Amino acid sequence: MAESGGDRKRHFLLQNNGKTEPFSAPPRGGGGGALPVQDRQTHGAALLNQVRQLAPQVEAAKVEQQKVGLEEGFGLQIEFESFPDIELAFESLARERSGIELRNVRHDDESSRTYATVFVPEGKLTRFENLIADYLDESKDKKSGPKNSKLLNAISEIRMATLEALWTDDPGALPKSDDDNIWWEVWLPVRGDRAGVLQQFRQIAGQLGFRIPAGELQFPERTVLVVYGSVGQMKQSVMALNSIAELRRAKETADFFDSLPPSEQPAWLDEMLGRLTLPNVGDDVPHVCLFDTGVNHGHPLLEVALDNADLHSVEPAWGLDDGDGHGTGMAGLALIGDLTVQLASANPIHVGHRLESVKLIPENGANGADPKHHGYMTIEATARPEIVAPRRSRVFSMAVTARDNRDRGRPSAWSATIDRLASDAEGQGETPRLFVLSAGNVTDPNAWAEYPDSNSTDGIHDPAQAWNALTVGAATELVNITEPDAQNYQPIAPHGGLSPFSTTSQTWQAHWPLKPDVVFEGGNAATNTLGAAWMPSLSLLTTNFKPADRLFTTTNATSAACALAAKMAAQLMAEYPTLWPETIRALIVHSAEWTPAMRQTFLSSAGQPTKAQMGNLVRHCGFGMPSLNRALWSVANSLTMVCESTLHPFAREKGKDPKLRDMNLHRFPWPLEELQALGETPVEMRVTLSYFIEPNPSARGVTSRYRYESHGLRFEVKRALESESDFRARINAAARDEEEQTRTGGNDPGWVIGKQGRHKGSLHSDIWQGTAADLASRGVMAVYPALGWWKTRPAQERYNDPVRYALVVSISAPEVDVDLYTAVANQVAVPIEVTS
Repeated sequence: MAESGGDRKRHFLLQNNGKTEPFSAPPRGGGGGALPVQDRQTHGAALLNQVRQLAPQVEAAKVEQQKVGLEEGFGLQIEFESFPDIELAFESLARERSGIELRNVRHDDESSRTYATVFVPEGKLTRFENLIADYLDESKDKKSGPKNSKLLNAISEIRMATLEALWTDDPGALPKSDDDNIWWEVWLPVRGDRAGVLQQFRQIAGQLGFRIPAGELQFPERTVLVVYGSVGQMKQSVMALNSIAELRRAKETADFFDSLPPSEQPAWLDEMLGRLTLPNVGDDVPHVCLFDTGVNHGHPLLEVALDNADLHSVEPAWGLDDGDGHGTGMAGLALIGDLTVQLASANPIHVGHRLESVKLIPENGANGADPKHHGYMTIEATARPEIVAPRRSRVFSMAVTARDNRDRGRPSAWSATIDRLASDAEGQGETPRLFVLSAGNVTDPNAWAEYPDSNSTDGIHDPAQAWNALTVGAATELVNITEPDAQNYQPIAPHGGLSPFSTTSQTWQAHWPLKPDVVFEGGNAATNTLGAAWMPSLSLLTTNFKPADRLFTTTNATSAACALAAKMAAQLMAEYPTLWPETIRALIVHSAEWTPAMRQTFLSSAGQPTKAQMGNLVRHCGFGMPSLNRALWSVANSLTMVCESTLHPFAREKGKDPKLRDMNLHRFPWPLEELQALGETPVEMRVTLSYFIEPNPSARGVTSRYRYESHGLRFEVKRALESESDFRARINAAARDEEEQTRTGGNDPGWVIGKQGRHKGSLHSDIWQGTAADLASRGVMAVYPALGWWKTRPAQERYNDPVRYALVVSISAPEVDVDLYTAVANQVAVPIEVTS
């Protein structure tokens, strides 16, 4: 491959060059917010009375359970409510050895109160009575005040949990009438006997008249299934409510855009096919596996790239063909991109990958008779091609999302399934998978006219909040309106701007991942005095699902962007066949740049952008638009290095709690003489860290021991005047800060996003800007672990597991002509050169 305007060279791949060192983080300190001062006797007596009033409810639940033959597992769900603006010490409510289990934690923004739901087995109410009795007993006072005051002074009320106490979804998604029927997403606890708990709930739900489709999702501490029935049915049985940890409303899939008549002629396709070369059936090449409406591979372009054996369906009764058109349209984009670009060119087209198709949704837009369990169907869709070709390299591309955005970054059963499949949790991480997901679309034309405010308020759709997936939003360079009857229309988004169709994570809580990760071309919309409209000239051209009628159609939005991202991933996999999925994801993100239009829209024009503004930019546009050339090659005045390595984040000694174990130090061969000679010349260093976490979803706190991620990883770079011993000490302090949720050690102002903003999710990227002389002494980088449930949930016995990561680092001096690449190549004794 050749590129005009400069000499390109391959990346160096420095595999496993990190030095592993033992972790020596200092002991954790104390801390905590102020609690309300309560009148001990009045408050304690009120709480004690509330607990004792629960005893008849426990007996009533026991009687109900015995009527259906349940001989064990008696108990009651109890809800604890905090005082306003006070956090419950909710982890103190549970004592799992005695069967008392924290089921969920919820926060009400309007009342500023926290609610915790706890399952209390029969006979264990005495634990809370004893806690209150000790609180009332002045002889047991501590220096800090009454015993158990940290827990009890925060509690305003204790009561039996109702259905609302189990509802961890958007409150507005819960029907108001008991007669309303919905699909429920039921999250069950495991309690040591997953199969028994599941069987018991299915029995109870069947007796209540719920419709129960087959299939469920399994996570380390939760089982998720869907049932169909009314609010009244769910409220009818205390036993049913006692069996549930959380309730959410199941999702419906998004509508697909209708195709429009094409403007191209069949003869153009024949000319293009004459310039196309691609691998044959059976060649050991990457495949883009499309989860969609199926693909009609009788299209002349697709029949040469998609074999009969690579057509699948999650339900055989649906068939393999595409009756909707969306999947066939995605196939054309995933194979060679926007056909408009290819048809307008006379250059040869070389494709190094092939296609697979799994029909995930039938023509009516629903998953068969039971349409709501998308996580389970996604597992089935993943298994189909892997059974046929288990050793094949592939990227999974899915442009199917939920209709709404109410999760606001919180993991769902569907997104957690994606995370579990990506991390290969079932196989202990031996064969991770790369998933590329569309972010979901702003579909209301009235909202397009409010651009870009509508992008800010319309959040990314489920399951695109998945931590391990590459989430793709839409940008656009299409601004030329050519329709003869559209003289009064203007493009909504500027050239290089965020597409009007793209959803964002701007309304998410700050602790959720930065999404989307990147943006690809997704088309534009137009507006006049009457409103907004979607036009073919502002869309992408792709393959039509009825080739006998017409060969081309138009498409747009984040579905199209997702297909283009999957194409780039396959191109990288074809060029670098040994790289990990984590590394491919890192290279795509690392190659992305923000356009001037993105910066102008989302950053202040006055002065240096603040960290908050940069976070706002990322939550709208990800890390920008990727470039295949930047991902594949280094030019003379820049250098990119790729490291793939592993470490053990945690360790446990016999009889002790797990602790942080390793950090890896990476030394990079910066060209010191060249950088020092540049002196005060501005340079940049970019770092991207990519890894996959194992999910453990539940609504039990995002920073507690019940956290979602199995582990976290962080990166830090040695500062200019910092010794290596001081650098190690700073890393240890940073790990302590992570556990205590404190901020010490100061900031390094050269980073664009900063360590407080970049370390979200499982993909971290940031850019350091400074002088060449400063960069010359920053050649040591640390990758170190952060908390996760592998450490805080020792009963799961995952604390000794290793994890792997991809680290991509580049330096550039864009304003000068200096050969950084050759200087480094001369320093590396045995570079590993990646060849296709």
